[in-house]
Parts: sequence; C-alpha cells; structure tokens
Amino acid sequence: MKSILITFDQAYYERIISTLEKQGCRGFTYLEQVQGRGSKTGVPHYGSHAWPSMCSAIISVVEDDKVQKILDILHAMDKQTEQLGLRAFVWNIEQSI
Repeated sequence: MKSILITFDQAYYERIISTLEKQGCRGFTYLEQVQGRGSKTGVPHYGSHAWPSMCSAIISVVEDDKVQKILDILHAMDKQTEQLGLRAFVWNIEQSI
C-alpha cells in the first residue's frame, strides 16, 4: 500500500475527487484549508490580503498498482493549469489498523 498526499489549489477539488473515485480509491482524508507555497514556482497560498488564494490537501492510501495512473492523471491536470499549483507525494505504508 502507498499513501498519496495531494496538495492543490481549491479550484481542483472536484476534479481530484472524481479522479480518485474513477480509480477505485474510496477512502481519503480532506484538509480544506492549508497554507503554503511551492518550492520552485507558483504564488503563495496564504489566505491573506496580499495572497488571498488557499490550498487544500487530500491524503489517500491506495494499492501500489493504482499509484502511477493517479500520478499521471494529476500531472496532466497540473500541466493544463500550472499557475494554480498541484503537487503529489507518495510514501510507503508499513502498517495500518
């Protein structure tokens, strides 16, 4: 099993949920408002007067064989509208209860 952490501009929410559902990933945790900025590009998402946009994050634990397809879809989504910001990170899951 793998954990995918997806951080994204809030405008992506429905598309990401739809992607996870279409790939058979039912379970996830959604963090509606998170703040941050990209390490190389993109504008900050601080929810402030100067930087009013906000980010969200979703973490989902999925089967290993689904990870690459999800990452490919997310990468294509990001390439279409790079200025919004979307990143995904994958970790191994050693145990769960």
